[in-house]
Amino acid sequence: MLDPSVALARVSEFFTLVSQAVEEHEGVVLHLFNDTVTATFTGADDAQHAVDSARRIQREFAVLAGVWEKDFGLKAAVAMGLHSGDAVLGYAGGVLADRLLVLGDCVSMAERMLHRARSGEFVFSEEVMEVLRAGGYDIDAEALPPLELAKRDPIRIFGVLLDTRLDFT
Repeated sequence: MLDPSVALARVSEFFTLVSQAVEEHEGVVLHLFNDTVTATFTGADDAQHAVDSARRIQREFAVLAGVWEKDFGLKAAVAMGLHSGDAVLGYAGGVLADRLLVLGDCVSMAERMLHRARSGEFVFSEEVMEVLRAGGYDIDAEALPPLELAKRDPIRIFGVLLDTRLDFT
């Protein structure tokens, strides 16, 4: 749809926005692939930092998307998924010696949250909500229908949603 140089410039804008938001809130960008970014936040305020980063991305990408639609006729939106839990964080060695890796169920769960988010929204697990509440963090999030996964109890999830959200439940 776009000239390759224009497409690459837009992707660069997206990755720059996300990387800056993550790093500003003490996170680390781990992986960039196609139009997907994986990041991690560690430490005592990891959930708050992840949510602050998501809010900034949500707010600033809306502006960027408006410019892209006006200038290029390109409709775009960002969706995010957040989860908190134990993970293996480190360097594996060998061909991956210089790549920081995060492995574990919590990474898979964050991806599941992402797939429940709609354009412009972010969705997060009850684990994130519990950490936010314990820290006195104020967030206007709506309870969503639980995430149903095989061989697991339903997982309560929450979303920072848009007024235009369609409900397909």
